[in-house]
Amino acid sequence: MTLSPFARKPVLTGERTVLRPFTEADAETMAAIIEDPEVVRFTGGPASFAPERLRSWYGSRGAQDDRLDLAVTDRATGELVGEVVLNDWDPDHRHATFRTLVGPRGRGRGLGTEAARLIVGYGFATAGLHRIGLEAYADNVRARHVYEKLGFVVEGVRRQVALHDGVWRDEVVMGLLAEEWKAA
Repeated sequence: MTLSPFARKPVLTGERTVLRPFTEADAETMAAIIEDPEVVRFTGGPASFAPERLRSWYGSRGAQDDRLDLAVTDRATGELVGEVVLNDWDPDHRHATFRTLVGPRGRGRGLGTEAARLIVGYGFATAGLHRIGLEAYADNVRARHVYEKLGFVVEGVRRQVALHDGVWRDEVVMGLLAEEWKAA
């Protein structure tokens, strides 16, 4: 059995952000973040979860050795503004999927970009991943801009995968390889 590179939950520090392991105490703040209309629109998820479910979810992230869920905090204030995740880990092919969400208080200040850069860098340099993939709605221009800045390239489009307010939405599939990350 392959030892998971995600068994240890690091604290990753940048100029603007600190990524840290989640605790149960983060559930209330994350509830407000995941209920934000923009987060709901671009994650495709339901707007609310039961408080006990969120406490259990965020409280259990540290025990998951097949994924890495980290809280994105504003380094200047310590405020929790979102999350970054490496999941769907495939140990045989050294691949994981990246996802993120940032609430309204973390947007427009470079926090999401730095958080994404930190966890992707960790995935390649420390976790030994060969490839990191992601999927994003084609109309999520802000997120796609961040991913492209990090070096992710469009690998394909899944057409009309989601119906939102009567409009069909495409999903863009993107990927980044370890050698591309190093070259950038």
